[in-house]
Amino acid sequence: MPSAGMTTETVDLNGHPFFLRRWGDPALPKLLMLHGFPEHGGAWADLAPYLGERFHCIAPDQRGYGRSWAPAGVENYAASALVSDMAALIGCLGGPVTVMGHDWGAAVAYGLAMFKPELVDRLIIANGVHPVPFQRAMASGGAQSEASSYITFLRRPDSHEVLAEDGFARMKQLFMAKMDTGWLTEEKTQEYLTEWARPGRLETMIHWYRASPLRLAEPGVPLGDLPDLPKERLQVHCPHLLIWGLEDSALLPESTEGLEEFAADLTRVELPGLNHWLIHQAPDQVARAILDWLDR
Repeated sequence: MPSAGMTTETVDLNGHPFFLRRWGDPALPKLLMLHGFPEHGGAWADLAPYLGERFHCIAPDQRGYGRSWAPAGVENYAASALVSDMAALIGCLGGPVTVMGHDWGAAVAYGLAMFKPELVDRLIIANGVHPVPFQRAMASGGAQSEASSYITFLRRPDSHEVLAEDGFARMKQLFMAKMDTGWLTEEKTQEYLTEWARPGRLETMIHWYRASPLRLAEPGVPLGDLPDLPKERLQVHCPHLLIWGLEDSALLPESTEGLEEFAADLTRVELPGLNHWLIHQAPDQVARAILDWLDR
């Protein structure tokens, strides 16, 4: 595996500090890597070195996470604000760039591709979802509604307090639920505990869930009053790669059904035996999927 060569810095975005990690030659094309919950920019340390010959990789701690700006108040975590942060970062990088998102990072990546298309050359998503197929699946009352039931707990005003008890025992349980976490070494576990323990951070991380307008049906009780979403405004016009670990128990394949309606230039790559944490389990396989796609 190539050496990581990671550097770090803090940059000013829209008047607020954001912590960045970078890997690789700054002269190469830029890849913006957006982490999800409950991670931080360091989550890309497994994958970035495998992409170092093609990209200069940049991974911020997003708003509310790690060492970046973490304002109090759920209202600060609307999707438009999260996308605005990363649009400002691409501006600093001299975009457009290739954008990759995982989990919640995919929501921001899709937001950039849909609403700031001039900033995004290509879109890569690893086990993350476009808002419309995901909302349909969550509202169906079926398997995805059941798989997403943890969101109801996270949206409770005291969930961050419950998750932090006993040295983050419930947080670790939530993180590892129903999925192989053989990749999660003692050293990596300590990294996560350090990030979660930063003052106020667990609460602001969870604000992403509390601020989301997406609605969740109870299993067996589908929602029938969803608003019509403006399909024409939610299109991804750039080339789009979706990489999917098939053993994901949090995001099921049905959460991406119909994605082709929103991404005319879509390539799907399925990776058997990998789950939601595919970027940690098999970064070499994820990198190979990306590099093969680029070469095509």
